[in-house]
Amino acid sequence: MARKTDIPSSYYGEPRKFDPTFRGPVHNRSCTDVVCCVIFIVGILGYIALGSVAWIHGDPRKVVFPTDSHGQFCGQQGTNNANKAILFYFNILRCASPSVLINLQCPTTQLCVSKCPDRFATYREMKRNYKNWEYYKQFCRPGFDNPEKPVDQVLRDEDCPSMIVPSRPFLQRCFPDFITRNGTLMVHNQRSFQDGDGVTRSVADLRDAANGIASLLDAKEVGMKIFEDYASSWYWILIGLVITMVVSLLFILLLRFTAGVLLWLVIFGVLTALGYGIWHCYWEFSSLRGNSDADVAISQIGFQADFSIYLQLSQTWLIFMISLSIIEAIIIIILIFLRNRIRIAIALLKEGSRAIGYIMSTLFYPIITFFLLAICIAYWAMTAVFLSSSGDAVYKVMSTQSKCIYANQTCDPETFSQSSLPAACQGSQCAFAFYGGESLYHRYILLLQLCNLFLFLWLVNFTIALGQCTLAGAFASYYWALKKPQDIPPFPLFSSFGRAIRYHTGSLAFGALILAVVQMFRIGLEYLDHKLKGSHNAFSRFLLCCLKCCLWCLERFIKFMNRNAYIMIAIYGKNFCTSAKDAFFLLMRNVVRVAVLDKVTDFLLFLGKLLISGSVGVLAFFFFTRKIPVIQEEVPSLNYYWVPLLTVIFGSYLVAHGFFNVYAMCVDTLFLCFLVDLETNDGSAARPFYMSKSLKSLLSKNNSRQPNIARGKAGKDKLTKTGKTRHR
Repeated sequence: MARKTDIPSSYYGEPRKFDPTFRGPVHNRSCTDVVCCVIFIVGILGYIALGSVAWIHGDPRKVVFPTDSHGQFCGQQGTNNANKAILFYFNILRCASPSVLINLQCPTTQLCVSKCPDRFATYREMKRNYKNWEYYKQFCRPGFDNPEKPVDQVLRDEDCPSMIVPSRPFLQRCFPDFITRNGTLMVHNQRSFQDGDGVTRSVADLRDAANGIASLLDAKEVGMKIFEDYASSWYWILIGLVITMVVSLLFILLLRFTAGVLLWLVIFGVLTALGYGIWHCYWEFSSLRGNSDADVAISQIGFQADFSIYLQLSQTWLIFMISLSIIEAIIIIILIFLRNRIRIAIALLKEGSRAIGYIMSTLFYPIITFFLLAICIAYWAMTAVFLSSSGDAVYKVMSTQSKCIYANQTCDPETFSQSSLPAACQGSQCAFAFYGGESLYHRYILLLQLCNLFLFLWLVNFTIALGQCTLAGAFASYYWALKKPQDIPPFPLFSSFGRAIRYHTGSLAFGALILAVVQMFRIGLEYLDHKLKGSHNAFSRFLLCCLKCCLWCLERFIKFMNRNAYIMIAIYGKNFCTSAKDAFFLLMRNVVRVAVLDKVTDFLLFLGKLLISGSVGVLAFFFFTRKIPVIQEEVPSLNYYWVPLLTVIFGSYLVAHGFFNVYAMCVDTLFLCFLVDLETNDGSAARPFYMSKSLKSLLSKNNSRQPNIARGKAGKDKLTKTGKTRHR
C-alpha cells in the first residue's frame, strides 16, 4: 500500500502559482456570500423584533418581585406593598416542595408582609389570649380587624392564617427557620408544634412540606460569606488582574527580542514548578500518613466550604502528587518527541512578536471583541427574562375542601364573588396562581426562547469570526511586506476591519451559522442527558455519551477550519466555501508541518499562560494567607481565602488568554502565509521569500525532512533540475 507521502499534490489541489502582482491582502475584491449576508441581516432584524415583542409583553417585575394571591407585587415602590417585600404563606404544610413555593403555585393564600413571623402561634390560641392580636393581625388579610368573627368562618374564608411558624426570608419568601442540633432537626428550639386545628405536629412535617429548604439556607449562608469576601477583597483581586495584564504585555514584548531564551525559560520554569509541587505534596503526604485524623477519605467528609479542611487529609496531597506527576510526565514526553520542531516554533513565535511589535493596536482589539460580546450577552439575557415574564396573571379556584369539583379551575377575581362558586365550595377563593395565557404568542414562548438562544449563538460566533478575520488581515499585511516595516500599509488593523465588514459579512455569518447549528445540537443533547440522568438504561446512556463526544469533535474541527478559512478570506477575499477548501488543501499539502509545528506553538503558548497565571496565583496565595510579612496588615479579613484566590487564578488565566489569543491568531496567520510563500516563491531575485531570515535558515535545515507533498511546485521544479528528487 502506498504511503501517504506518495500521494500526488493534485490529490489535495494544485499548489499556488507565482503571481508577480501579489503583495499581500487583495484590495480589489467584491462582496462574498451575499445570500447569507441578507439572511444574517434579516436574522438581526428579526432578533430586534423578537426583543421588542418580548419587551411589550414581558414584565421583569414578575421575576424580581414575588406576587401575592391578588396578583400584586411585593416590595414594589409606589404601591401599598412598598414596605412589604416578603411573601408569606398562610399554611405552608399545603406546599409539597420548594419548586411549588418558588413558582408561586402553592394551594394556600399568599400575602405580602414586611417581616416573617418569629414565633409559633395559632389563631385559636390567639382568640384565647387577645394580647397577641396586634402581632398576629399583621399576617392577616389587609383590612381585616374583626377578632369577634367566629374562628371557623375566619379560617374557612382564610382571613387569617390558622398558624404561624418561626421563619426567615429566602428568595423573598418566608421559609421555616430550620436548624440542626446534635443531629436533630428543630425550629425555634422546638421539635414539635401545634397546627391550626390543635393537632401536635412534628417539625419533620415542615421539612417534608419544604423539602430541601434546609440545604438551600445553608447554601445561602455560604453565599453570603462568599459575597462578604468579594466585598472586602475586590480591590486586591483587581490589582492581581492588573499585574497579570502588565506581565502578559511584557512577556509578549520580550518575545520579540529574546524569544528563544524566554521560551526555554518558560519550559524549564514550568517543569521546575511542577517538580517542586510534586516534592511538596510528597512531603505533606508523608507527614500526615499514619495520623488517624488525616487518614479519612474525602468522600466521607463531603463538601466543606472551608478548603483548609481538605488540606489536613493525606488523601488530598496524594491526589495532588499523582496529578502533578502525570502532568509533568506528559510535558516531558511531548518535549522529547517534539524537540526538533521547537526551534522552528520558537522562530515562528519570534516572528509573531515582531509583527505585534509593529502593529501594537492589535493588542487592544480584544477590548472591542469583549464589548461586542457583552452587548450580545446582555441582549440575550434581557430578552430571555422578558420572554419568561410574558403573560397575564392567571387566577384559579383554591378551596380548603378536598371535594370541591371546581378546584384549580380558572376564575375571574372581579366576578368570582357574584358567581355560584363560593356557595358550591365553602371557603373557596379566586387566587393568583401563575403568569401565562392561551394566546398564540403564549403558546409559542418555548419556540421563541429557542430562537433567542440560536440567534445569540450566531451573533457570538460572528463577533469572534469578525475579530479573527480582522487580526488575520492585519498580520497578513505585515508578512507580505517585503521590506519591514517600510512596506507595511498604514493603519493595517483599521483597513482589515473595514474590508471584513464591507465585503465579507456574509462569509463570516456563514461560518458562524454552521458553528451555531452544531452548538444548538450539543445544547439539545446536554438537555436530554440532564433529563435522562435518572435512567438506568445503560445502552441509552452509552449512545448519548457517544453522540456528545462526536458532536464535541465536530465542533472542534469546525472551529479549526473556520479559523483558517477566515485567514484565507482576509488574504484573498474569496467566499467562505472556496476559502475553507483552499485552506484545507493547503494544510493537507503540508500536513507534517500542520500536525507538528502548529501544535507546538499552541503548546508553548499554553505553557506561557500557565506560567503567568500560576505565578500570579502563588503570589495571591502568599498574600491572602498572610505569609508576606511586609504587607500582613493590608490583608483583608476573609471567611474563605480560596474565594479571592481562585478568582485571581481564573481571572489571570482569562486575561493572559486574551493577550495570547491575539498572539495565537498572529502565529496562525503567519504560518499559513509561510506555507503559501513556500509554494509560490523559490528565493530567487525574481521570486524572493517574504519570510524572515531566521525562518529561512531553519527551513533550509529542516526542508529535507518534509515530504514531497509539502513542497510547492517551485520547490519540486528546483529539485527536479538538480537531480535531488527523493522517493520514499
